[in-house]
Amino acid sequence: MTQFWNDQAFSISHADDSPFVGQGLRAFFEYRDLGIQDGTKGKFGAHVIRAVPGMESPGSWHSHDLEFQMVYVTKGWVVFDYEGQGEQLLRAGSCVLQPPGIKHREVRHSDDMELIEIISPAKFDTQDESVP
Repeated sequence: MTQFWNDQAFSISHADDSPFVGQGLRAFFEYRDLGIQDGTKGKFGAHVIRAVPGMESPGSWHSHDLEFQMVYVTKGWVVFDYEGQGEQLLRAGSCVLQPPGIKHREVRHSDDMELIEIISPAKFDTQDESVP
């Protein structure tokens, strides 16, 4: 039985025990779940996301129905286009807070791109959007 403290359970994730899988939101990325969803009863989620070498983004505009989304790039680079902000080059060490509902698209990325994403809630809807 999982023990919870203040609605959270202790959680630890090791890279060698949690493989990357290609069953995430975008086919050109692979996702490694960090176990935060289960430890917070779905209130938060966290993933390491990496590029699938040789695959490109179709550059589709979309938005997410969530309360919080933070992205921190750990390796390589990625270009996002944000409603009202234009294209932003994020590189290793860059961090972006994507406000709820902001229209955005991933434009391009390096084959070695890797980032950490923290979201709330862990499960959310994504809507296709027209160009802002």
